Amino acid sequence: MKTSKLVFYISTGLLTLLMLFSVSMYLFNHIEIQTAFLTLGYPTYIIYPLAFVKILGLIAIWFIANKSLKEWAYAGFFFNFVLAFFAHYMISDGEHMGALAAIIVLVVSYIFNKKVNNGR
Repeated sequence: MKTSKLVFYISTGLLTLLMLFSVSMYLFNHIEIQTAFLTLGYPTYIIYPLAFVKILGLIAIWFIANKSLKEWAYAGFFFNFVLAFFAHYMISDGEHMGALAAIIVLVVSYIFNKKVNNGR
C-alpha cells in the first residue's frame, strides 16, 4: 500500500473515531452535552441535528464518490472544528486543544484524500 493511502486511511480513521465518539456523546449523554452547549453559548436544539449531520459527513467521506459532496463534508467538519476551537478558547476551559487536534487530523485527511484520488 502506498504511503499516501496509508496516511489517508489512518487520518480518516482517526477522524471517524472522533466523530463517532462525538455523536455517541450527543445521543447517549445528552444532559451533559446540553450543559456544555449552554456554557459555550450555543443553543441546545442543534445537538441532534449536528449529530445527524456528522454521520452524514462521515458517509460522504468514506462512501460517496461525488467530489462535491466530499468537499462539502470536509468543509462542514472544518467549520464545526473551528467554531468549537474558538468557543472553547473564549471561555478558557482548556478544551480548545482537542478541537485543534481535530483540525489537524481533518486537514491531513483532506490533503491525502486529494493525493489518493488524483493518483499522486
